[in-house]
Order: sequence, then C-alpha cells, then structure tokens
Amino acid sequence: MVNTNNRKPIPFAEFVALMAFMIALVALSIDAMLPALSEIGHDLGVQRANDNQLIISLLILGMSVGQMIYGPLSDSTGRKPAIYAGVGLFMIGCLFSILATSFSVMLIGRVLQGLGVAGPRIVTIALVRDQYEGRAMARVMSFVMAVFILTPALAPSLGQALVLLAHWRAIFGAFLGLSLIAVIWFALRQPETLAPAQRQPFSLKRIGRAIREICFNRLAFGYTIATGLVMGAFLGYLNSAQQIFQTQYGLGTRFPLYFSALALAIGSASIVNARLVTQYGMRALTGRALQTLGGLSLAFFAIAYGLGGQPPLWALMTYFLISFFCIGMLFGNLNALAMETLGHIAGVGAAVVGSLSTFMAVLLGLLIGQSYNGTVLPLVGGFAILSATSLLVMRWTESGKQLPQYG
Repeated sequence: MVNTNNRKPIPFAEFVALMAFMIALVALSIDAMLPALSEIGHDLGVQRANDNQLIISLLILGMSVGQMIYGPLSDSTGRKPAIYAGVGLFMIGCLFSILATSFSVMLIGRVLQGLGVAGPRIVTIALVRDQYEGRAMARVMSFVMAVFILTPALAPSLGQALVLLAHWRAIFGAFLGLSLIAVIWFALRQPETLAPAQRQPFSLKRIGRAIREICFNRLAFGYTIATGLVMGAFLGYLNSAQQIFQTQYGLGTRFPLYFSALALAIGSASIVNARLVTQYGMRALTGRALQTLGGLSLAFFAIAYGLGGQPPLWALMTYFLISFFCIGMLFGNLNALAMETLGHIAGVGAAVVGSLSTFMAVLLGLLIGQSYNGTVLPLVGGFAILSATSLLVMRWTESGKQLPQYG
C-alpha cells in the first residue's frame, strides 16, 4: 500500500465509503435530474420538449471529454490534485445551473459538470489500484460498484422530493453541497497514493499514440464500437424516460419508482454476470445477451407498432426489465473485451476506450431521444437496430482476431 505523505492510511471501511461517495456523484448528476426536466424547460423557455433531453446528453458529452484528460493528468500531478480539479469544475458548473436564467447557460453548466465529474469517476479507480491489487482490489471495487449501482435506483426519488419540497434549483444546490462534503472529506483524510518518482509528464503524444493503437487494434477498436452502440441505446432511454413515463403514461410523481425498478434490473444483471462469466466466458455471455436484446426488441417493436406505439404499461415494463438485464450483462463484458489486449497501456487505454465509446453513445442517444414522437417506437427501434449492429460488429471483430481467446 502506497502512502507518499507518510500518513497512516484511512481504515478500509472509510476508504470504501469515500470512494463510493465520490463515484456516486456521477450517477446522481444524471439520474436525479430526470423528474425535473420538464419544469426546467418550462422555466427557461424551452420551446420543444425534446430539447430538455440536452440537460442529460451534454453532461455525458462533457464526461466523454473529461475521461480522456483526468487519467493522464493524475499520472502527472498525483491523484489528489486531479480530484480537486475535477470536483472544483463540477461545483462551478453547479453554480452556473443554479443561477441560470436561460437554457443556454443551463447547458454550459451541465457541460462543465460533466467535465468535472469525470475526475472523481476516473481517478478514484486509479486510487484503488494504487493501494490494492488482485483479490483485495476486486473486493474494494465490488463494494464501490454496489453503491454505484444502487444510486440510480434512489437518485430520481431524491430529485422528485427536492422538486416537490423546494424547486428544481435545489437539486443543483444538493449537488454542490454533496461535492463540497466529498472534497473536504477527501482532502482531510485521504493521503496521496502516487509517489513523485512514479509520476509521468502529461503528454498529448501519449494520448495520441493510445488512440492510434486502439484504432489499429481490431479487438480493442471493435469492442469499443460495440460498447458505444450499446451505451447509445441506453442513453436513448435516459433521454426519453421522463417523457415516456411522466407524459406519455401519465405517471407523474410515480416515475421514480418505475425508473428505480429498471435500474435494479441492471444492477442484478451485473451480479449474475460476475457469477457466470468464469463458467461461460465473456464472449458467450455477450453474444447471448445481444441476441436476446435484438430479437426481443424487434418483436416488441412489431407489437408496439400494431398498437400505435402505445403498448400497455405492464408490457412495456416487462420488455424494459428483460432488456436492461441484458444491458447490465453487456456493460462490464464489452468494456473488459475492449481492454483485453491493452494491458501495456491500461491507464491511458481505459481513458481512451471510455472517452471514444461515450462520445459515440452521446451522438446515438441524442438521435434516439430527439426522435421521440409521443410513442415508444423510436426507442424500441433504436434498441433493435443498435443491438443488432453491435452483434455484427462483435462478429466482425472476432473473425479477424489473431490472438488466443481469453474470455
């Protein structure tokens, strides 16, 4: 365990809680906003309801850029300065949103929040890697990711409560307060974990070399594209969820309950995948999940089309529960497959894979979300097309593989 300040490491339970708290800011900054989208759009003079989706998409766009920066930055400056920079930028973005009197200022704030929250999202993983390895690291990350999975199930209810009790601006006030608690806790208790002798100069050339290597590595490139396709379908859902549940199906304040149930489907899939992957392998599970998602989406699209794009809520929820279970299986496996041959550039490689796949997903998610027309057809059709395309990309990737199969 590394400790460059000669300070006693904080207790294991506190370290896990701190890392989980900082990563949870990512999920909170996305999912707590969903119940407030229509009120924000109304107050800031948005003309098209679909434009409210930009409040979600532009934060994720900022994250896609930030992921490319913070990994190499933390390798150069140390972990703590990179965390401070990210949380500080996130807080500035929150202030923009709290004080926004126009939609354009709100969107600037959201981009800044995305750029900032990418810091704790990326650097906390590096902190864990600095201090633990092997099974100990897996144990820490399992606890951290359990909190990360649980947060989307609770965040919309927090957002809904703040809207009902105060105002949508209170959501950003909560973000500001939570980030302030996180950075003070981090500054006072967590020692620096990257010794000066281990630091590397920040280099755009190093990032450029990693991008070039990934683009010319069939396995890494193919699975990065496949990850972006699946993430794009999911971001299409995040963009459309509030309009589908609150407006189309008239759920109102019950929306967070339905959203939470679907979030738990993804979380449970992650747990099941962890148990099955050692027995069946990443590739087999990924292929089956994509086949199920694509076939189910095509069949449900036909059913929904016959019903004018307005299937019963119980049928839609059944479709979503199965689909999100598949997506929960895919998220971890596709990312691991993209990184499989990048062990020699693991840090910057993870940043590049994450950034490229997220940027691609933002564009696809925007396309699906902006196509919303008062029916579920654009979303279900997007799921069908993107999952089928991802399966084709996977087969293309594997057909040209020259390396032994590890998954």
